[in-house]
Amino acid sequence: MKYSLGAIQYFWPKEVVQNFYKDVADDAGVDIVYLGETVCQKRTELRFADYMDIAHQLREAGKTVCLSTMTLLEAPALVRDMVRYVDNGEFMVEANDVGAIQIAREKHLPFVAGAAINCYNQHSLKYLLQQGMQRWVMPVELSRDWLQTLLQQDSLQEDIGRFETEVFAFGHLPLAWSARCFTARSEDRQKDQCELCCIKYPKGREVISQDGQQVFVLNGIQTQSGHRCNLINDLPSMQGLVDVVRISPEPEGTLEWLAAFRANEQGGQPVKLGPTDSNGYWRRVAGMLQVS
Repeated sequence: MKYSLGAIQYFWPKEVVQNFYKDVADDAGVDIVYLGETVCQKRTELRFADYMDIAHQLREAGKTVCLSTMTLLEAPALVRDMVRYVDNGEFMVEANDVGAIQIAREKHLPFVAGAAINCYNQHSLKYLLQQGMQRWVMPVELSRDWLQTLLQQDSLQEDIGRFETEVFAFGHLPLAWSARCFTARSEDRQKDQCELCCIKYPKGREVISQDGQQVFVLNGIQTQSGHRCNLINDLPSMQGLVDVVRISPEPEGTLEWLAAFRANEQGGQPVKLGPTDSNGYWRRVAGMLQVS
């Protein structure tokens, strides 16, 4: 299996992002790196040229680089930016919106279908293949059993080998996006006057229920799972099904977790999960649960 780092979901200062990717370039355990802002267009400390500079550095270090597009497009300017990312001329793009798929198709460019693309059956998967998809990220709420059943469908057998399957295996799961900014609202600010308050929450803002349980993480217009998905002990069950294991960057310990994933690929070095780690969706139960 190969290991990828998803695009950073949170708003980090430019220098922090650049230093993070310098460490990634030096890490032999990283195969694929996704770059770009996927959540909010106002998070502009890094622009297209900055991401391209980082992409070149990572490519020189032997990494496969993909540029990730925005998930929710709210203005014509964002569509123009999306076209620029798709038609960058050097790197494959991760399409997180069907508009990016359309542009890639029109320009005859290959792409990765991100987890936000609602691909739940063999018909959707074959359609995406016809559009030029080379890899797809399974929707985060689906299970191993679902994936196995899908890939065994007769209508897909002639296409097996034409695409890779990637699974979101570590990090707070991106569940939903909205035109409203929940982080701004939590500070009693209007969205248009948010003052980029997301930067104060480098791992999002926790939402705690009345009984003290962390149920969600607010990340601007994105709602994430309260519990962190952690499939480190489920890697053996991915053998023969999953080509790429995705790690979502966190402010601390991301590359250490990546090393632990690689060490446990065959199940020989299991890791004790924390109380807010979960693998429920993969095990076909409630997403917040941890199944041993």
